[in-house]
Amino acid sequence: MIASLGMYDRAETAAANDRLWANIRDGLRAAGEPAPDALTRGAQAYWDAWQSPDLVFSQTCGFPFRARLHDKVTLIGTPDYGLPGCPPGHYNSVFVARKDDPRSTLAAFSGAAFAYNEELSQSGWAAPQNHAGAHGLHFPPSLQSGGHRLSALAVAESRADLAAIDALTWQLLCEYDDFAADLREIARTEPPTPVLPYITAKGRDAALYFRVTKAAIAALVPADKTTLHLKDLIAIPASAYLAVPTPPAPSQNVHGS
Repeated sequence: MIASLGMYDRAETAAANDRLWANIRDGLRAAGEPAPDALTRGAQAYWDAWQSPDLVFSQTCGFPFRARLHDKVTLIGTPDYGLPGCPPGHYNSVFVARKDDPRSTLAAFSGAAFAYNEELSQSGWAAPQNHAGAHGLHFPPSLQSGGHRLSALAVAESRADLAAIDALTWQLLCEYDDFAADLREIARTEPPTPVLPYITAKGRDAALYFRVTKAAIAALVPADKTTLHLKDLIAIPASAYLAVPTPPAPSQNVHGS
């Protein structure tokens, strides 16, 4: 059995994530569902977990969900992080640049060196490229970092000029990473898209898992809710995730928008 919450898991949030999982685990067990004692962390918390028939609970990105997972997993629900300018259960990406960069508008960064975490990231690749296409801009994929924090760090260290960071990750970076003080927000992607969904293995009871997860979030102490920026669980249909446009891959996006 596998459970993971790797998408926003870092040293400062790990204990709160553990308590969230304990609430979910105990609720599932009370309903007669098996659940592992502890979360899986590390590399196994992502694709290995998402594709496992033994998956009990995880959080994936919207792009992997629509591209590879939607017909192989059960959608549980969508967490609401109460992000500014977004409807419940939605998020966007924050374009960040160095504070000392003289360019002040997103249009001025068209053609600038763009850092992205990975090609199947909704907030790090798809959202900024869709936004660029809608506004006649071009953000060539200059550096693949492997993570949102690493993309932001690449900009801070002048290895790239611009990156698009998941809005919740950006909040966490501003709270916990000193180098975020060297960055500034340039713009945010539009329109907001559904937040990274909770999933379980194909064939599990989505309604039961939704009820248990919603109750587990409600039962968190206020400090843990604040740490995780977690407000509630809402129901967003799979069709809303599948309707989000998919831009060309980085290998197809070097020379034009």
